[in-house]
Amino acid sequence: MSEEPSAGALSGRRIALPETREIDRLAQMLEAEGAETVRCPLVAIRDAPDPEPVRDWLMRLPFDDLVLFTGEGLRRLYGFAQRFDLEPALLDGLRAARKITRGPKPERALRELGLKSDVRAEEPTTDGLIATLSEFDLRGRRVGVQLYPGNPNRKFTDFLRDAGAQPDPVLPYIYASAAEDDSVAALIDRMAAGEVDAIAFTSSPQVQRLFEVATATRREEGLQTALRTTAIAAVGPVVAGELQRRGFSATITPDHSYFMKPLVSAIVAALSA
Repeated sequence: MSEEPSAGALSGRRIALPETREIDRLAQMLEAEGAETVRCPLVAIRDAPDPEPVRDWLMRLPFDDLVLFTGEGLRRLYGFAQRFDLEPALLDGLRAARKITRGPKPERALRELGLKSDVRAEEPTTDGLIATLSEFDLRGRRVGVQLYPGNPNRKFTDFLRDAGAQPDPVLPYIYASAAEDDSVAALIDRMAAGEVDAIAFTSSPQVQRLFEVATATRREEGLQTALRTTAIAAVGPVVAGELQRRGFSATITPDHSYFMKPLVSAIVAALSA
């Protein structure tokens, strides 16, 4: 007589997912552990609405250094380069530059192009990147900087200027609301009612959007209750930092690698104990 399949380490657990681009992959990993997932994508990703600044930036390649903050940013730049018939220029520029990555996601995006970083931040944050680059002589170097939405990161570009470098930033994508306010409000209500065991944040804009909807729908107190009664998982220190600025701590985080699989492993360890 065959054994019945295991119910899974997360059997009976309900986990909210604000992820957008890889929500199916994240949900499948959690559901494979027996969890029930509540899908509520909070942020959509769009190309920069005005492509000309991106095109002009691509035309200024190669740079001495190229700082990549996000994997999404590099993928969007590659898409623009293809549409502008500048793919060879981008690839040549990537090969020529000293490639500097903030965290594992841009590193993975580089590998998709058959490349790898030359310098990695000590910690996958702006401060970690500054600490790493403080060890280098940047005087006179032209530095391409791929930024991400919602953060012009003057702290980083000011650091480059103070170090004698010439920063040249580009913003190849924007964030837009993915779920309607009513859907987000309903998620807040379910969390406040204790119907959700954990919420798994994979980017800081998800946190921002959740608080924005709470304010717009007069659910500030409800969100406070929701986040006090729901386990909070964060994929890495940038997301955890955004939560910290708003008075909350991520109780579940990966130890070292800031990817979805380690995040799922951390959730399993925390909720199956």
